[in-house]
Amino acid sequence: MSFHFDARYPTRYIDRRGVELTEIRNDGSTLSLALRGVAFSGNDFDALEPDPSLAADSLTRFTLWPLGLCDCTFECRIPINVVCGETTMVTDLNMRLDLGAPTASHGGLDREDLNLSLELGGRSYRSNGESGGFFENELLSLQASLPPECFMKACINCAYSDYHPGGHGLLGGMACFRNVKAEYAKATDKAGIFSVWHLQKHEMVQEIFLCPEFERRRPNTGYRG
Repeated sequence: MSFHFDARYPTRYIDRRGVELTEIRNDGSTLSLALRGVAFSGNDFDALEPDPSLAADSLTRFTLWPLGLCDCTFECRIPINVVCGETTMVTDLNMRLDLGAPTASHGGLDREDLNLSLELGGRSYRSNGESGGFFENELLSLQASLPPECFMKACINCAYSDYHPGGHGLLGGMACFRNVKAEYAKATDKAGIFSVWHLQKHEMVQEIFLCPEFERRRPNTGYRG
């Protein structure tokens, strides 16, 4: 069963040509936005590609690498549920993502710096910004900074989400095993996660997604622990 997801994030886009206020729309798998009259979309923040039908001269106001926009900064406000004791509240997960310039040496970007923060009870909590641009690590770092009675109610903290041993991108790449919970509970090593993965009953989700079957993850659960 799939669940409908339609989120919109107020966004500030910054590059050497100036600052643009826009909105990123997220349907759970694809991000989309408009910048300077140009539509961009992709499955990750570092893979936002322009409409392929556009003429090349309409893209001269951006820096692009093979996967999409780069040499820029995104500042977004992402609504997220946080549970503190018996209280559930919605607050903004503040994202700042700096995408560097393309490099000739390895075909990637020279940097991808991600920082996340949120406010609870008038106090600000931040991730450590040391992940090299991965929501997984920054969200877990942010979670570790929260008071012990508080947790983000989202896929990153769900008992039925895990990653492929081969790795994943900046955002997303989580497999949801809510349809094979008993089988997933036995997957405590690489062989175990491969055996569940190939049941092909999983659904790919983003770390910031939330469905009605959420259960809080406990230490030493599944392949990722």
